[in-house]
Amino acid sequence: MPQSQGKALYSYEVKREGGEDILYMNYLGAPFVPSLADSPEVMERTINALIKNPNISRIIFAQQKNYNYDFKETTFLLEITHLYTYLLKQEKILSREKLSLGQDQFFSKKYNEMFSFLNMLKRDPLASYFELRKIIIQERIFLEKLGADYRSDQENYIGLLEKILKMMEKTSLIQEAIPYMDDYRKGDREIYNSLFKPDVIPNFTFTRLVSDLPKDSEIIDQYKISNNEYDISLVTILKKEDESKVLYHLVPPENILSEDQHMLLNLARGVLIEHQPKAEEFTDTERTRRVFFNVSKDLLQDLAQTKGIKLSYSDLNKLATILVRHTIGFGVLEILLQDKNLQDISLNAPISVIPVFVRHQEYDECLTNILPSQEDVNSWAAKFRLVSGRPLDEANPILDTQLEIGKIRARIAIIQRPLSPDGLAYAIRRHREEPWTLPLFMQNRMINSLAAGLLSFLIDGSRTLLVAGTRSSGKTSLLGSLMLEIIPKYRIIVIEDTLELPIESLRNLKYDILRMKVRSALLKTTTEVSADDGIRTSLRLGDSCLIIGEVRSVEAQALYEAMRIGALANVVAGTIHGASPYGVFDRVVNDLKVPATSFKATDIIVVCNPIKTPDGLHSFKRVVRISEVRKHWKQDPLEEKGFVDLMKYNVEKDELEATDDLINGDSEIIKDVAASVKGWAGDWDAVWDNILLRAKIKDELVKTAEKIKNPDILEAEFSTSANQAFHRISDEIRREVGLPTSEKVFPEWQKWLNEEIKERKLV
Repeated sequence: MPQSQGKALYSYEVKREGGEDILYMNYLGAPFVPSLADSPEVMERTINALIKNPNISRIIFAQQKNYNYDFKETTFLLEITHLYTYLLKQEKILSREKLSLGQDQFFSKKYNEMFSFLNMLKRDPLASYFELRKIIIQERIFLEKLGADYRSDQENYIGLLEKILKMMEKTSLIQEAIPYMDDYRKGDREIYNSLFKPDVIPNFTFTRLVSDLPKDSEIIDQYKISNNEYDISLVTILKKEDESKVLYHLVPPENILSEDQHMLLNLARGVLIEHQPKAEEFTDTERTRRVFFNVSKDLLQDLAQTKGIKLSYSDLNKLATILVRHTIGFGVLEILLQDKNLQDISLNAPISVIPVFVRHQEYDECLTNILPSQEDVNSWAAKFRLVSGRPLDEANPILDTQLEIGKIRARIAIIQRPLSPDGLAYAIRRHREEPWTLPLFMQNRMINSLAAGLLSFLIDGSRTLLVAGTRSSGKTSLLGSLMLEIIPKYRIIVIEDTLELPIESLRNLKYDILRMKVRSALLKTTTEVSADDGIRTSLRLGDSCLIIGEVRSVEAQALYEAMRIGALANVVAGTIHGASPYGVFDRVVNDLKVPATSFKATDIIVVCNPIKTPDGLHSFKRVVRISEVRKHWKQDPLEEKGFVDLMKYNVEKDELEATDDLINGDSEIIKDVAASVKGWAGDWDAVWDNILLRAKIKDELVKTAEKIKNPDILEAEFSTSANQAFHRISDEIRREVGLPTSEKVFPEWQKWLNEEIKERKLV
């Protein structure tokens, strides 16, 4: 957006941005707030600019705040402009030939009427419309008084007036104003307030938010989101009767600041822009943001004192937060990522003409009131290049990276030309601030208690496990929850090309964990190590559990080589795209070129898929299958019954159900786990009891959370403590009586739970 400083008051310029021509008019220094609705001078000045620039699609008045008039409102004025130009240049309504057929004694009167009408048309189209109707009535009355010699000339003049009136009535402005015309009085501009409602854009950002709530819409929800007590935004969810998508309407704090506060932010931003962080400083974004926040507070305080503006402590913190967000930060993206209800954010090309779309956990796909600017998305892309250390250019038109701001984590995928011919586009996946846990997934019905108990058992049994599913099915979140089932005394090595798993949270929970960042499969050249080299390196780092963020490419061969030679004695888990066990086999063997027999190193495949409602408007994340991979087959596991379901989703009950193979103890994988545990080998009842014990413990956590109305006990910190208590109590009972049966363990664990809740004062 052009900066207005240094430009003459009321000057204008046209900028080509994102496929549209935008008219910027400078009102910085004007003693009033520019408004098409309130000011005939502003309207006339705008139409004069449009006469010379008839291809404009948006108008912005630049002041301390920028006032944006969208395409519809601009069209109102463009049609009036075209009408004005047509009447003056094509119809030549001020010419003698048009106004008089040789009757010169009436020419002066008609000329004055038309001249006055044209001037009024630019300043007040509604007044000119009513004035024209009045003139027609007066001229018809005058016609009745004229003799035969003058009637033809007068009839031609009335015909011209009526033609102009019909042209006016076809304009969008007059059409939209009709419902408000009954109470119209000459000079009253109240109707314009219903037609021209600018979006107010802070001058320190470029992205605009449509401020008006749409007509004929119903508010179905409203809530606040915040990063801290100084940074609160309002979200309104609206539904229009004939539209399937609801509207996600955002009002951030920067859009409701005072004129003085806007001025301070504009001045401060101008100073800070000159001191942008160097590339190396973006490697520690949290520290850089803290430094910039403190600098911003000092700068704003100094500017406020210089300008004689009083700022409270709260205002100072709020303005500093906004300033950081719109200088070294990511603007409105950060605000959207504060909303825990959002799962995905999409910015489609061409950026500046398509609103942002979001996926809401309650309302699914939503249209927003946010229209990003090309300047902002270009700035964000440059920062993401710095954060990731990866290229984004015509030779490398894809960038996969992540954004971490405090507890907020998100995966960022960006594409640009030539892959995206219309320019930059973003797909953003928001991760939960705290890791998902199996009890949380139970509460959300993605799994049930038996599935949670079974998965916990398999993790403790050091199995190789792939979590499969489509995009947005919850694969990575489920994998993160399974990591929390690993006993913290075991070392974990995590290999990811895009950092999505909740590693910092696990470190805070005292897990022994090492994260390795490898090259994306989409990159051809980079300084990063390839994923397959990362896996081979992990084998030299000692005995560890191995977690692969996603099996995407040739690293699958290295992974299966390691699994086959027994180099990994602990649990191995990862995610992969696939909608069924055979879909996973097909991808691993045919797409990723792993030998079919090597695929047998996979023990368990967990399949997640969204389940849609009959109306097609809603979907819910569910685990639909937990299957084991048997080892007897030679060519095709599907034909040779190499896949055996242990649990399968019942769509009518909306729940996973145990299969006969699981209930009857016909699982080869579980038997293999039991074979290495004293007291379990050959005793299915003891093994089944342990699975049910784990399920019972998970179920008790969910029920207790509901009973005491405190969901915190389902979160990672408490869930990890509950797991550790289970293992500790099981070990104590094993030492005392041999087998840690449910009958012995559960009462002791329940006693621990009640004491822990009291000690932490969670009731």
